[in-house]
Amino acid sequence: MNFVEMRDLLIEHFNKMTEDCTHLFTVQCDNDELWNTYLNSFPEGSNPIYRERTEHDCSCCRGFVKNIGNVVAIKDGVVSTIWDFTCNDNVYDPVLKTMSEFVKKQDVADVYLSIDKKIGCHHNFEQMEQVGAHRWDHFYLELPEKFYINNPLRKGETLNMYRSAKDVLLRSLREITVDAVDTVLELCRTNTLYKGPEYEYMVKEFKTLQKDFVKLTDEKAQDLFAWEKSVAVGNVTSRIRNHAIGMLLVNISEGEDLDQAVRAYESITAPANYKRSKPIFTQKMLEDAKKTIENLGYKEALPRRHANLDDITINDILFVNKDDAKRVQKTDDIFDTLSKMTKNSGSPKQFSRVEEITADTFVNEVLPEAQSLEVYVENKLANNLVSLIAPVNNDAKSMFKWGNNFSWTYAGNLTDSMKERVKAAGGKIDGDLRFSIQWNEDGTDNYDLDAHCIEPTGNEIMFSNCRKPAVSRLGGQLDTDVIDPHGDVAVENITWPDRKRMQDGVYKFFVHQYSGSVRHGFRAEIEFDGNIYSFDYPNGMHAKESVVVAEVTLSNGEFSINCLLPESHSTKTIWNIQTNNFVPVSVVCYSPNHWSTVTEPTGHKHLLFMLKNCINDENPSGIFNEYLVQELYNHRRVMEALGGQMRCETTDDQLSGLGFALDKRAELVVKVTGATERTFKIKF
Repeated sequence: MNFVEMRDLLIEHFNKMTEDCTHLFTVQCDNDELWNTYLNSFPEGSNPIYRERTEHDCSCCRGFVKNIGNVVAIKDGVVSTIWDFTCNDNVYDPVLKTMSEFVKKQDVADVYLSIDKKIGCHHNFEQMEQVGAHRWDHFYLELPEKFYINNPLRKGETLNMYRSAKDVLLRSLREITVDAVDTVLELCRTNTLYKGPEYEYMVKEFKTLQKDFVKLTDEKAQDLFAWEKSVAVGNVTSRIRNHAIGMLLVNISEGEDLDQAVRAYESITAPANYKRSKPIFTQKMLEDAKKTIENLGYKEALPRRHANLDDITINDILFVNKDDAKRVQKTDDIFDTLSKMTKNSGSPKQFSRVEEITADTFVNEVLPEAQSLEVYVENKLANNLVSLIAPVNNDAKSMFKWGNNFSWTYAGNLTDSMKERVKAAGGKIDGDLRFSIQWNEDGTDNYDLDAHCIEPTGNEIMFSNCRKPAVSRLGGQLDTDVIDPHGDVAVENITWPDRKRMQDGVYKFFVHQYSGSVRHGFRAEIEFDGNIYSFDYPNGMHAKESVVVAEVTLSNGEFSINCLLPESHSTKTIWNIQTNNFVPVSVVCYSPNHWSTVTEPTGHKHLLFMLKNCINDENPSGIFNEYLVQELYNHRRVMEALGGQMRCETTDDQLSGLGFALDKRAELVVKVTGATERTFKIKF
């Protein structure tokens, strides 16, 4: 067989090898060593000296071998080279075998890309004395378009991208566990994870790769797998570790608590006001928790309800209103019972001065002499609303570390429609000062209203500088700007996060009708220091009209308001209680973790004021993880989910009111009637 016949077989083999191949790869080797291996592999006497060099040692063939002689294809983990064919020839077959073995011993180093479509030279002519033009034949290939890059400047950048994708994929496959992938997939499928459905396809694709990768124990086989699959699945899945979902997979693989790992993930992917709607657990967690609950006898303790006066004993209360005392469970000590029941001493003397006292002084010195109590429920105490929770089955085994089966839950589902809409639109609702407006509630005022504020510096916060700059010099920002409501309720919002940055002076708030004609006006809110001032402007507005809502003055760190529209700040109804009013107290007690029967109190002590006719309408959860006994705490994610499913139904007969942690700063105004009527400000 002559050289041309061998070369044509090489071309035929190359075309067949690359027919269904999207990428070729190069192995890491010295090009001179590769060329010398080629020359030295000819059997003795088959590559004679021609003039000064051997017959097969020509510059054209040398360029070909150095360019593409180290190129391989990878299919299902198997490497094939351009030399993997036979000629049935004693001269060329040893060469092909040696070259193939040499190349396969090397590690894959890169994807192959060529800036030339034609590799080598098919033939050329040399003018020779006596014989005239002599034809020389050489190695030669024409590359398919998929292996060609027409921009030399982009070749290095493209190869770097391929190398990086392969390295990231290999690291991901080695570090991310199967359990972590299964866990994240379940969170994606159940829509428990923020943006989970968007990442589900990528995680599924990675799982498919992982399924095959875990079978490989040899590092070189793993490396080949990463090269082959990184170009097959593309840059996105290959770089899964660099995405937020990859960070979650890695953290779970490293043993990080699932809740903590998800919080870290959502701190990157979720908007600032995003709030999780579902607890995080998987099917396996559910099955394990069910087994523990059933085996240890906690199933009867799961159903929860609101506690009432019939549930608590006299030993567990600090004060009970006379009208309610008959319902409180008595102890065997009749004197103890009598000492805690209120007296009736006739008309008390009035004492108008407000006295400031500590919570301990109030409990130890004031309550024992009290006949009736009233607390002043300010709007800012909405988050202190609390309910006492009991088991449906009174004989159920205690789930809590303190031994009794009672728990308490603070307000968690309080919503205000305007604040919730602002929050949903991406606005901030937790600043020191907030101004929000809302319109188009019936879907017919599809026009552009704008919230404005003129700061003491003269700067006007308005739509034209919404988020540009991000904040004014004093910290004010219009963070929600609606141009066309499209039939939806529209909101705009301005906030100042920190009064320390604000300048003393007047902040003037008004609403401007930018275009069109609004028939039904707007609603507005101004909030500071826990108080919400609500305004309703029902009149129509024509284009370019402005309506001033209020002026807020900041002086020495204190806000005051001058309402220029009628406002409804005075009262609002929360849990059937009218705020900014004195409300009668039926029972005062500590939180159940510090009741008289508790031998080893666990957690912070709370002082609870249960109010007359206070009704928690939120259907709260009766199961909280923080103080579950250890065997249940081990299944805390499932327990949280159970608490969400087995919520306490609202009842009129419940112990709900205000609660205060004794180690957290707060104030409560209390009117106490005994021999005198006195008003106290309790400082927690």
